Order: sequence, then structure tokens, then C-alpha cells
Amino acid sequence: MEAKIGKFFESVGNFFTGGDQIPWCDSDIVAGCEREVAEAEKGSSDKLKGECIMRLSWALVHSKRAEDVQRGIAMLEASLSGSNSPLQVREKLYLLAVGYYRSGNYSKSRQLVERCLENAPDWRQALTLKKALEDKITKDGVIGIGIAATAVGLVAGGIAAALSARKK
Repeated sequence: MEAKIGKFFESVGNFFTGGDQIPWCDSDIVAGCEREVAEAEKGSSDKLKGECIMRLSWALVHSKRAEDVQRGIAMLEASLSGSNSPLQVREKLYLLAVGYYRSGNYSKSRQLVERCLENAPDWRQALTLKKALEDKITKDGVIGIGIAATAVGLVAGGIAAALSARKK
């Protein structure tokens, strides 16, 4: 019983804080990946450069800074057409979905995660992102309904107060 109560309070806390299972990345990791890409540009193989750019893209879309996330999205979109393997395409689509999720474009993120799941329906990362998206959309809907109900209540209260004052 105690475990159920603890889970309930955790879910309520996550609802209001927006907790999800998608990892965050700090600026030190982004800076390290940027150095790695710069070093790889100095004559490394194309394969190594590509791997370094993928790590940087991952770090950027998982960043807490909105400008990093936008930069990661732009990098991934630019590199998507040059992807050779279906696995590379799937990974880039997933990272794009994370980037759009982080930037608040939930419909675009949902489209991309659905494309990932078409090819790999049991992919845990994509399923986790899909659940986070659904939770976020539900939360935003509940908050929107709450705001609308409050507005209607205030208008109705104002009308009732005006009518009450008029009768006196």
C-alpha cells in the first residue's frame, strides 16, 4: 500500500514538473563534443567525422539550452539526406524527434517518432519518447481545460456580481 501511495505522489509530482525519462546534457559535454568534431575535421576519416558529428548532434538535442537544441535540429536535418543506412536514418529521425520534443513542437516530434517505430516497433528509446510525448500532450490539455474553466468561472462570477449589484 505504501509503495502505491509513493508511486501516486511521484506521478503527481512528475505531472506538475514535467518529469520525463529523456536525458539532459550539460554545456560541458556539448563543448567536449564540439572539440572532438574540430579535431576530427583535421584529417580523420569520414567515418570518424560522422561519428563525432552524431555525438555532437545527440548532445545538442539533449541540451538544456534552447539555442543548442535548435542547432542540433538544423545539423540533423542537413545530414539526413546524406544518410546511407536505414539504421543511420532511424537514429537521426529519433534525435530529430527528441529535438522537436525539447523545443515544444510535439506534433512534429510525434510524426518522427512514429516513423521510427514503423521500422522498429520494439525500440525502447522511441517508445519512451512516445510515452513522454503523450504524457506532455495530456498534461497540456488538462492545463488548458483548467485555464478555460477558470476563465468561464470568472466571467460567470462577474456577471452574477453585476446582476446582484443591479438588483440593490
